[in-house]
Amino acid sequence: MQSSPQANPIIHSALLLFLGVLLAVASELPFSGYIQIALFAYALYVLGRNNKPKASQAFQDGFLLGLGYFVPALWWIFISLHDVGGMAIWLSSLAVLALASLMAVYFGFANLIGQQVNHSVWRSLAIPAAWVLTEYLRGQLFTGFPWMGFAESQVNGPFANIAPYFGGLACTFLLIWAALQLSRLRLRTITSVLGMIAVVQILGLWSFTSPKDLPISVRLIQGNFEQSLKFNPAEILKQIHFYHDQIVKAPADLIIVPETAFPWPEPDIPDQSIERIQAFVNESGSQVLLGLIGKIAKNDKAVQYSNRVAGFSNQGPIYHYDKHHLVPFGEFIPPGFQWFVDAFKVPMSDFARGSIDQAPFSIRPRSNPDRPLYAAISICYEDIFGNEIATRIRNSQEPVNLLVNVTNLAWFGQSQAPMQQLRLSQLRSLETGLPSLRATNTGITAVIDQRGRVLASLEQFVQGELDVRVQAFEGRTPYVIWGNWPILIWVIFALGIGYWRRTQPN
Repeated sequence: MQSSPQANPIIHSALLLFLGVLLAVASELPFSGYIQIALFAYALYVLGRNNKPKASQAFQDGFLLGLGYFVPALWWIFISLHDVGGMAIWLSSLAVLALASLMAVYFGFANLIGQQVNHSVWRSLAIPAAWVLTEYLRGQLFTGFPWMGFAESQVNGPFANIAPYFGGLACTFLLIWAALQLSRLRLRTITSVLGMIAVVQILGLWSFTSPKDLPISVRLIQGNFEQSLKFNPAEILKQIHFYHDQIVKAPADLIIVPETAFPWPEPDIPDQSIERIQAFVNESGSQVLLGLIGKIAKNDKAVQYSNRVAGFSNQGPIYHYDKHHLVPFGEFIPPGFQWFVDAFKVPMSDFARGSIDQAPFSIRPRSNPDRPLYAAISICYEDIFGNEIATRIRNSQEPVNLLVNVTNLAWFGQSQAPMQQLRLSQLRSLETGLPSLRATNTGITAVIDQRGRVLASLEQFVQGELDVRVQAFEGRTPYVIWGNWPILIWVIFALGIGYWRRTQPN
């Protein structure tokens, strides 16, 4: 594609918004990773039609693309604020627009940084490097919110196999690099993309983890309780009784129930449900992971609560995992935003934060209790932070064999949020080479293998359970060992050389 004069500003802006929407829609389609490369190729062509845009114009163009992308991608936040929380329509809509705008700022800076490099060779590396840098920052600044990155689409795309080596950011780099090559529509650029796809497929022939022992029996329970019922004391008891009955009805090596399945502080749960679960575990040899509210007594006699997973086994005291990466506004209130929370007509929590180095949960299969397996726990959107999960596995004193995520997406109704998070869990399995077990309230409850493939799942918005046998794995991928450092060093190098050479002849 050859550069052409800048289009009419209004048409140009509308086109960028529309392309952003198409990119968001494409992420939900089969073969989304391939479709997004083609769409992003045209987006980069449009962004680059003005050969040397002013800084303000480059930022604005990237921002408009991002705004078109994030408004439809994150619209489900409106459901939690308005439908569940009772917030006014105008304020709920404004909140979605504000968050989408904040995310779009990163797209604006990505385009601004990349467009400053005009050396033809280094530009092809600096532009994807700029997008990767801003995606990394999107996952770090203001506690981070890297939801709906381009990497997740690659679980259905050509560059998934790079994830065990260098993580999701490397998938993003290759996606944007390939799109940039295709935006030029030349034989050599198309050939280079096909060559890179072939190399990445060959890299997928290597495995860094291997099966450990025999598969274990797992039961994942999906309660399908509406979020509004969690604030009704009578309904809370119904939920506790339902999950208790489902847990104790039959043994399994590992039984998992969702986030806050018992929406009540652990020491105060009624009907001796905790004691009865422990008795079942002692008798059957099963292990249970249960989402509930933790209650933490402080030295000054004050009490703090936490979003907790309690683990039951017959090997010792109850295991506790307290959520480390808390959700702004949902689990802690950022300074200056109490007024916003007051407009949200559901109980809100200011939870205590668990440490990042919490030990994994020990699973002792009933057939071989002397050969324990270890599961790294995450709660809700903690599984969008791949580097944090890799760090926990790397620093764990015990070898991690499984990933377990418990979540409650009833907040977001019938939206694409559950499918978005499923893709994130698939990416985490790709990065770590470990299977993922997902137990959710309304969906998507699923089992994912070490290559990111969904092996079994429950339909959304049904009450049921998933009984499966799961193969644990052992070993560490390069990404678990190195984290994001290799891709970040490469990004800084590409941008540094690109800026140094931008004033020199090609």
